Amino acid sequence: MLSEEVLKVVFPLLDGVDLAVCMVVCKQWRHTARDDYLWKCVCANRWPSICNRPNSHTVTYYRIYRTFYKRQRPQTLLPPRLSFDDLEFFIDIWNEDELIFSEVVPGPVLQTGIKFLPTGICKTLKFHLESPEYKMTLPVDPRFNIPWGETVSISVLVERKDSNKVACIINKSLFDYIDRSASRALAFEYLNFSPNYPFISGIRAWISLLFLEDGDDGIIDVFGIEMDFRNAASSKDEVLWLLDMLDWK
Repeated sequence: MLSEEVLKVVFPLLDGVDLAVCMVVCKQWRHTARDDYLWKCVCANRWPSICNRPNSHTVTYYRIYRTFYKRQRPQTLLPPRLSFDDLEFFIDIWNEDELIFSEVVPGPVLQTGIKFLPTGICKTLKFHLESPEYKMTLPVDPRFNIPWGETVSISVLVERKDSNKVACIINKSLFDYIDRSASRALAFEYLNFSPNYPFISGIRAWISLLFLEDGDDGIIDVFGIEMDFRNAASSKDEVLWLLDMLDWK
């Protein structure tokens, strides 16, 4: 058995979960781990202000931790009410005032994504597109070129075929950030949600132009479009739930 002096050196370095596990090893470890000073250290990491209580307080820090600590459990979403088969996306891109791309994209096409990447794609973008993370991409065919420094904007509407209602995802937003290391030009817009969801806000839709760069001519060669909602929706079901909550008109 480890001496009590060694345990008192090691236990303050543990978090609450590990310290609780130590309490079931043996009587000696349980006795040492029940020292309320150790649980005060744990509580100080999670709720620092609680340690400013008067020393005469009768509730122990061990009891506070047991009462308020909750292990995070993964939440399972119910099946979404929408499917990509129910959706059509209307994507329009302007270079200055000239319309350079305009397509009606069925939902399954956006879900299927880009199957074959062009030659000459940068490694960073290739790694991103081939990663297993969920993403919505659209191949651009025919491809179009944009000179560096031009003002480019995009609008994206989505229609529900089950109700013929339309919602706005992107409204003439500018591609005002270009990540040349990843060969992506990015635009974003904050989503408008239905009044039925008053506590949901601050979620952005991001649109990326995926391109090959011609360094000699100062032109980007756009071969694809990507749409995502970053950390708000990282799976197919989460995306469909998010779209279902939009302000449909």
